[in-house]
Amino acid sequence: MRPPSLKRIRHFLPVPCVRMAAAAAVLLGATGVGHALDFNARPPNAPDQRPAFKGQTRAPAIDESVRLHAQVVARGLVHPWGMEQLPDGRWLVTERPGRLRLVSADGAVSDPVAGLPPVDARGQGGLLDVAVGRDFARTRQVWWSYAEPRGEGRNATAVATGILSEDGRQLTQVRVVFQQQPAWSSTAHFGSRLVFGRDGMLFVTTGDRSLPQPRVLAQDVGTHLGKVLRIDPQGGAAQGNPSLQGGRPEVWSYGHRNLQSAALDADGNLWTAEHGPRGGDELNRPQAGLNYGWPVITYGLDYSGRPIGEGVTAREGMEQPVYYWDPVIAPGGMAFYQGGLFAGWQGDLLIGGLASQALVRLKLAGGRVVGEARYLQGQGRIRDVAVARDGAIMVLTDAPDGALVRVTPAR
Repeated sequence: MRPPSLKRIRHFLPVPCVRMAAAAAVLLGATGVGHALDFNARPPNAPDQRPAFKGQTRAPAIDESVRLHAQVVARGLVHPWGMEQLPDGRWLVTERPGRLRLVSADGAVSDPVAGLPPVDARGQGGLLDVAVGRDFARTRQVWWSYAEPRGEGRNATAVATGILSEDGRQLTQVRVVFQQQPAWSSTAHFGSRLVFGRDGMLFVTTGDRSLPQPRVLAQDVGTHLGKVLRIDPQGGAAQGNPSLQGGRPEVWSYGHRNLQSAALDADGNLWTAEHGPRGGDELNRPQAGLNYGWPVITYGLDYSGRPIGEGVTAREGMEQPVYYWDPVIAPGGMAFYQGGLFAGWQGDLLIGGLASQALVRLKLAGGRVVGEARYLQGQGRIRDVAVARDGAIMVLTDAPDGALVRVTPAR
């Protein structure tokens, strides 16, 4: 579907939205968009910190001539957050205020799917990620994560599941299969990505709830805050999780800040990216039972510019990130590229950038980052990234008038 002209957008949008539409049109109608090579020139927020090993940050910029064509599939989505392609080619897309939509290949956006439980959509909360298993065509079962209201201003990340009707209009047999503990009176740092492992178990990422009091609980395995969790998608902890003294049975890894990116590589390994504070976004490959350090160690600073804790970046018994960014990219969703449209990109990691307003591409070798490129830079907050079955890269832009965008090589 050809994107409407800016003139037409102005005709249909109320006045307060016109400026946002104008900014969005740069990305959403773009043809022949290249990539930026100057991102490593920006000074770090923590200039006195040093990486633990060569290549842990500021990998060499990938220099190539690829140019992209970005085409709107659907617009008018309100702060879209997560997406999943169904076997018939349609996309399930969440909107943070609490709506689940179906988007067809020709851009038709459904009415909200009925049957979702209430969400707390204050601040960063709301309806978050969505996922389906490999057997969706038979079971029509869907999972989603959301900020669940718990009363008296408290809330927490939860995961629910239900059966999508044949006509796509409603979810039935809805039940909650996971509830983060403890709840907290906060409107930030919910996580939360959902990723099915090859064994059918479900990884759930969570945040530390942002405030100084709860964020220290990222180190407490007796809580679900700041963790990678692994659950049985039908409810309860997955078999085979690490046994941690005093730990909750769902905990896979801990010491994370705010995990909004997660994906499996071609070998079935889980990778995550998490938001740092001022600097210190991290890429990790979480291993069972290991501690990733937050808030004891970090390559970031507090938003005031002061150190976090003792201001250290390493400590015995705590894992180093595979890679970190300073300044931050503010990672959204991510996906490993496996497809036929982008020659030379096989196995590369694609991450949505919110603060960086970029599609970030990382080239990996031997478990390390050896190159980085940024595309569509400065043209919109990218909340989620997926690879369509035909090899196109799909991105969601985070805005009151957000969009589902299809990215292919320019011809």
